[in-house]
Formats: sequence, C-alpha cells, structure tokens
Amino acid sequence: MQATSQRPKILLTRRWPEAVETRLAASYDVTLNAADTPLTEAELAEAMRTHDALCPTVTDRVTRAVLTVPDRRVRIVGNYGAGFEHIDIAAAREAGVVVTNTPDVLTEATADIAMTLLLMASRRAGEGERELRAGHWTGWRPTHLVGQSLSGKLLGLVGFGRIARATAKRAEAFGMRIAYHSRRPAPDMPADAYFADLGELAERADMLSLHAPGGAETRHMVDAALLARMPAHAVLVNTGRGTLIDEAALAEALAERRIAAAGLDVYEAEPRVHPALVDLPNVVLLPHLGSATIEARTAMGMKVADNLGRFFAGEPLLDPVG
Repeated sequence: MQATSQRPKILLTRRWPEAVETRLAASYDVTLNAADTPLTEAELAEAMRTHDALCPTVTDRVTRAVLTVPDRRVRIVGNYGAGFEHIDIAAAREAGVVVTNTPDVLTEATADIAMTLLLMASRRAGEGERELRAGHWTGWRPTHLVGQSLSGKLLGLVGFGRIARATAKRAEAFGMRIAYHSRRPAPDMPADAYFADLGELAERADMLSLHAPGGAETRHMVDAALLARMPAHAVLVNTGRGTLIDEAALAEALAERRIAAAGLDVYEAEPRVHPALVDLPNVVLLPHLGSATIEARTAMGMKVADNLGRFFAGEPLLDPVG
C-alpha cells in the first residue's frame, strides 16, 4: 500500500486503532501488517532496509540482529507501548537508531485491570463463571465459593510509579490499607507504609500487586522463596511484566494452596502461558488487557505519531528511550 511520494515510509507491525492509522496515513506512506500477527526476525530485518521508521509492539523482538542489518534505512523505532524490554536499546544506541515509547497514557486503564484481577481472584469470580457456564451451578448455598473481602486488607504494591499509585487510589476506595516496596521511599507517603525489603512486605501483605519494570534486575523477583513468605490467604496480582514471576514456582504454590489465588495479565513467554497455570482453578488469566481501552490504545498511537512528527521535523522528541 505504499505510494510513490517522498513521504517517509513507516511500518506498523500490528493493526492500530483506526483514528491513529488515519492520522499517520495523512503524513506518511504507511505499511500495515494486515495479518495482525507477530513478524519474524527476518521480516523485521527486511523492514529495517525498506522503511524510514519501524513501529513495533511488545510482540516484536527488535534484536541486535534486526537493528544492525546492512543497508539499514530505519532511523527511528517508535514503540507502541511504555515497556521496551523487547527492544535491544544498547544495540539501537550503538547503531544510531532513535527509540521512543508511550509513557503516561495507559495508567488509568492498567490500574483498572489491576483492580479487576484483585476482585476476581479474591472473590473467586473466575471459578464461579466457569462453573455456571459449564452448567454445574446447583444454586446458592452458604459455603459455596466463599472468597475474601478487599475491605480492611493490606495491599502491597511492588513498584510505586504512576500505575501503582492509581491502583492504590482505587484500592483505598474499597477500604484497603496501602504499603509499598520501591527503590526509595516516596516523600508524600507515610513512613511506615514503605518496605525496603520485598520479603518483609510479602510477609505482611494480604494482597500483593506487581508494578515493577522488567529487565535482569527484576526477573523472577517473585520466586519460590518469596512465595513461601506470603501468608496462605494471600492473593498475587501482576499487571507489570511477565518476567517478574517464576511461573513454575507460582503454579506449584497455587496447586498446593500455599497462597490462595493469583491474577495475571502478563506472562513470561507471551503469548504462551505456563501450562500448569492454565489448569488451576485459583488463578485468573487475562490476555494482556492492561491498556485495552479505546481511549488508552488510541492515546498510545497518538504518542507514537507525535514523536514521529517531531523526529522527521528535526524537533526534540517527547519520549526518547535510552
């Protein structure tokens, strides 16, 4: 669908909201991945030779091999998303390829999903819906699918950035108490809400919600040892990065009821989900819906468009990475 003009050529590796695609088409020669499936490393590498900008998503592995192809034409990678662990930032820097992301526009939507998971996991809503749809529900009874209330519980937030704060605000409306773990204490929070040691927070919290960034430093921060420190009634929720959790260890802890429940929106090897998790009744599994509102997904695309516009106009970028 490329035109013959001299407008910059950009590749969208997945389909984006219509309003964003329309805006981009007005300024660029846009290649759309009509199949809307992940591109291979070879396809991404070829795109680096034939386009001026690559616009990937979390499903694309923009590796060193992709970024250093001979005769590379791409000068900017406009990432559709806030996280960029799927992009080799060091290789991009060395190759002179600019990378941008889309921070600040998916905070509210992701916090909504964190609360959705907390509610579903603690109230056993997923179990209930599956039972009803399967035709196994025999009617109300006092001991049926009894979960636990959020009110009065201590919610431990791992990471205390924008999404964690938005989650805390929602949780407080449900009567929850807030504690958090991060690299340093927040000056606007009570001193006793801060836990420098993640293990101590895990021991104290009734529910733990993960909002930390990905990367080597945080990989498997929730492992068998940390899970062993959580109370038996604890609920674990992850809307951060899939790599934060050792999924095999989590599946074992859930199967043995060493923690009560979990709710996950992200996974170690997306779109693959650890098979042991799939069969467990006490885990809620969502297909990475954190930013899946039309408002958030459109705003993400518009952020990319803003950064592309500034780049090709020779103006300072809004959201450079690295």
